[in-house]
Amino acid sequence: MNDEQAVEFLKALVEIPSLSGKEGAAVSLMVNKMKDLGLSAHIDEAGNAVGVREVSGSAGEIEREIVLLGHIDTVPGEIPVRIEEGRLYGRGAVDAKGSLATFLFAAAKADLAPGTRVVVIGAVEEESASSKGARYAAQCFKPDFCIIGEPSGWDGLTLGYKGRLLIDYFLQQEMGHTAGPQTGTAEQAVEWWNRLLAYIETYNAGREGLFNQILPSLREIHTGSDGINNTVEAKIGLRLPPAFDLESFQREAEVWAGDADLTCYGYEPAFQTGRRSPLVAIFNQVFRENVIRPHLKLKTGTSDMNVVGPIWNCPIAAYGPGDSLLDHTPNEHIELQDYERAISLLTEALTNLSTIDINTG
Repeated sequence: MNDEQAVEFLKALVEIPSLSGKEGAAVSLMVNKMKDLGLSAHIDEAGNAVGVREVSGSAGEIEREIVLLGHIDTVPGEIPVRIEEGRLYGRGAVDAKGSLATFLFAAAKADLAPGTRVVVIGAVEEESASSKGARYAAQCFKPDFCIIGEPSGWDGLTLGYKGRLLIDYFLQQEMGHTAGPQTGTAEQAVEWWNRLLAYIETYNAGREGLFNQILPSLREIHTGSDGINNTVEAKIGLRLPPAFDLESFQREAEVWAGDADLTCYGYEPAFQTGRRSPLVAIFNQVFRENVIRPHLKLKTGTSDMNVVGPIWNCPIAAYGPGDSLLDHTPNEHIELQDYERAISLLTEALTNLSTIDINTG
């Protein structure tokens, strides 16, 4: 096993399109590579790629389980896959096939202590509101430690993600002359959006840091007419802070909407882990031993940490190479040197993590 093999696999994985709901070919490649590297591998009922490596204790027992949960799906957008000046370009190189490939090679290379099981999961549909793969995995495992595969930078660790709420706004009304007294559908949608922004401005006042604020985005707006009725449709995304009162917000938003229909979906609460967990301590130790100043982060997006964190209730953090500012962009690429560094650092972290006595932390 060498760096060249790791680069070749990542390039092959990025070359296979794997939009949410259409990950089959990439999952098959992942499972085959898991088997090549000595893991027991299969495709589960949700369509996830699952690989297991375990080193039994003296009596055949497993004392600790470590789940490495990454996602194999991507958002749309074709980017020619190529390697230029030490960078691998392609959709998913950063978000998050680079992290997933890092998991696989580190899991295969780590010097695991007896009694340790490592599970690598290439989850499906993380980029859609369903998080189908993570929700299924959450019911199948109960790990002692979990690492989520998302770009934190090879020298960083992510400790929390904001929550999310998606809202579809729809209004239809009979046509009226533009010179008449009736307020048009588009104007009503804008009024509702402005009320939402005013609510958010009031909510955010005095709350320091983006992680503790509501962050809105108007993702789509469309107007239409069939000659009898006018319609307006809008899609809004909200990034939510911890302890957000969803029910109270929904009641107010419905009042502002008037005759419009609101559909709220894709809700995930914010999730944050502590800086003093044994998992974070292990990473900090590895960073220090490699003369790296670690960067501990809170992200304004969401990830599968939001899904499994509250269920597993174990030490958890997100790790992976790459610059998250390149996620979903037409310039998405990963520095291959950073990818190789991440494999090395995660290998050390897994080796050290496997020696922890979970009964004492």
